[in-house]
Amino acid sequence: MSAPIFSNHGCRLNAYETEAMKELAGAAGVQNAIIVNTCAVTAEAVRKAKQDIRKQRRAHPDAQIIVTGCAAQTEPTTFSDMPEVDIVIGNTEKMNPATWAGLAPDLIGKTEAVQVNDIMSVTETAGHLIDGFGTRSRAYVQVQNGCDHRCTFCIIPYGRGNSRSVPAGVVVDQIKRLVDKGYNEVVLTGVDLTSWGADLPSTPKLGDLVMRILKLIPDLPRLRISSIDSIEVDENLMQAIATEPRLMPHLHLSLQHGDDMILKRMKRRHLRDDAIRFCEEASKLRPDMTFGADIIAGFPTETEEMFLNSLALVKDCKLTWLHVFPYSAREGTPAARMPAVNGKLIKDRAARLRAAGDAQVANHLSAQIGKTHQVLMENPRMGRTEQFAEVCFDTDQPESQIVQTTIAGLRGIQLLALS
Repeated sequence: MSAPIFSNHGCRLNAYETEAMKELAGAAGVQNAIIVNTCAVTAEAVRKAKQDIRKQRRAHPDAQIIVTGCAAQTEPTTFSDMPEVDIVIGNTEKMNPATWAGLAPDLIGKTEAVQVNDIMSVTETAGHLIDGFGTRSRAYVQVQNGCDHRCTFCIIPYGRGNSRSVPAGVVVDQIKRLVDKGYNEVVLTGVDLTSWGADLPSTPKLGDLVMRILKLIPDLPRLRISSIDSIEVDENLMQAIATEPRLMPHLHLSLQHGDDMILKRMKRRHLRDDAIRFCEEASKLRPDMTFGADIIAGFPTETEEMFLNSLALVKDCKLTWLHVFPYSAREGTPAARMPAVNGKLIKDRAARLRAAGDAQVANHLSAQIGKTHQVLMENPRMGRTEQFAEVCFDTDQPESQIVQTTIAGLRGIQLLALS
């Protein structure tokens, strides 16, 4: 019998949970199994998960195939009806040690084929806290799960449930362990990160958590926060941006669009001017700040004029790193019932957005030539700046350490360190 194989789809949080599942499966003695952790953010993501499952079955005809993740949660019968799939596990169940104990070799054939319960009934954050994953230089810490908002295009709340927060003390203790193990950078992750604390006593804000981490863990060299909703940013987070050099100057924003009418139809809580104002304020507080953003191309009813407002937002907000999503209807969402944009137009608009983002990246990288950066090494020849740009070195550097270097030039979309 062989050790289980994990195939991860989707976001960084899914990747974090895949690492947690590896620990749970190992502790339970699960063997000869393929675990596919799915994403539900678009119809294309579901299609790719199904394609992966078929591929895994061809490669491992005798293995037990277990499907979990957001798509398994939102449409379990889609996967249980596949002849390649043996077991479907929901997002809550996948973090339960008892679930994995039931998948041990001596229990094969005795476990329920579909283990997916009502995610909306979950009121606490799962107790899985792993001590980092990925490179030995950077660790990801999940501090929040679920979402209380109901954007018209999004299926994720039905895959993740309502917002739940990890208490600050638990987060601080975990990060202390990570620093003791030698991690030089920690990234806070969640589904709706800026809603952290709303379900905790005294309803603290994300900025309170950030300030507490930086105060109580003085030996932590670098702290990052992943995707945030700028309209929910609190005063303490702005204060941290202004005064805490250990908080890295890169924010990824959940903007989704640049036209007010489309934002209203998306049921977003901000308007175009709110996004621009936030980026201007953050840049004044931290002149080296860079921004990334999620933007959807071809949302239902989007006209060319509306799209041009999104395109202009790339420059208006000085967005450097874009995640562009061609709109994909998700059954069960209000947006799926709205008048659709032609598929060819969606593809074209997504390409134009990506080109605008590429131009902004090129401008940002060119401006770094001659500047000095503190680079966190991910491997002996590559690391990342404070703004998360890649830096290549001609000679080996100490892996997982922070190295000061001057930028000498460019190689594609990578910076070159002075040799």
